Amino acid sequence: MNLLAIETSCDETAAALVAETRDATRPWLVRSSIVASQTDIHREWGGVVPELASRQHVRDICGVVEAALAQAGARRADLGAVAVTQGPGLVGSLLVGVAFAKTFAWALGIPIIPVHHLAGHIESLTLAHGELPLPAAVLVVSGGHTSLYLVSEPGSYRLVGRTRDDAAGEAYDKVAKLLGLGYPGGPLVDRLARHGRDDRFAFPVTRLTHADRNAPRATGADLLPADVARRTDFSFSGLKTAVLRLVQARSAGLAPNEGLRRRMSPTSAPASSASWWTHSSIARSKPRDGLAPEASGSPAASRPTAGFAQMPRSVARDRASRSLCRPFRSRPTTRP
Repeated sequence: MNLLAIETSCDETAAALVAETRDATRPWLVRSSIVASQTDIHREWGGVVPELASRQHVRDICGVVEAALAQAGARRADLGAVAVTQGPGLVGSLLVGVAFAKTFAWALGIPIIPVHHLAGHIESLTLAHGELPLPAAVLVVSGGHTSLYLVSEPGSYRLVGRTRDDAAGEAYDKVAKLLGLGYPGGPLVDRLARHGRDDRFAFPVTRLTHADRNAPRATGADLLPADVARRTDFSFSGLKTAVLRLVQARSAGLAPNEGLRRRMSPTSAPASSASWWTHSSIARSKPRDGLAPEASGSPAASRPTAGFAQMPRSVARDRASRSLCRPFRSRPTTRP
């Protein structure tokens, strides 16, 4: 069976065609994957603007789906089902994808499969590496989510830990903005961190031992011992604030962002190191026999998954003049 998958949870319009392989170890084959990036649109605002994102999804989704079918050499009649991200995500963006998928599936008379966004992150490991050894602990790290799941059997995802404030990718982007590195900042911080010194600054590493005032019950209360359950949550707001205070102290007397790129670029290494340490220490906390750790998503929030086409498109000067559902044409571009 050929499955058309549609994703519009944030600021990228994506469509892929996957096919069954009849191989139990690698059950799915990605025949095509098309991504229309909105980076150029949101860069001038320093972050994703939900209204602009949803409007651009409307413009791109028809062309992206047609491009995914063309890349796979498939026709609409070859499809057996349509899968679509149903949430969580930006409401307006999700609405575009869900409405398109429902209409597309209804027109072809085929089933529609709603997919939880984070379940999609977890199952992407199967696309890349084949079936996972179970049970497994899976760390989902992305621009909007940082969560630790226990996958005991296929299709069963039990939340063990979560961020109580910022997601890891969000912290990356905010630190990049503080340093004047531009948007999207995650990949830039990640790149600079490889050349910095992780002992240059002593940033804090969060250890959560108390209950969340908004949700007093520990996230992993049903799965972990009481002395461990509260220590599996994440927090990155303190790290972000520590970088802010350091930037303010070192930039005293300077114009906004003046000299920060040159003087503060080593900051990304210890900040990235502190983020990594937090993830790895929690993921390794009290390991159980037979539990295989896996990771899904990207700390940099925008690093493309290997093998998936990334096709950003330049912003037209007059956006209002662009018609809806125009054909999607990829344009080579250099990511920052």
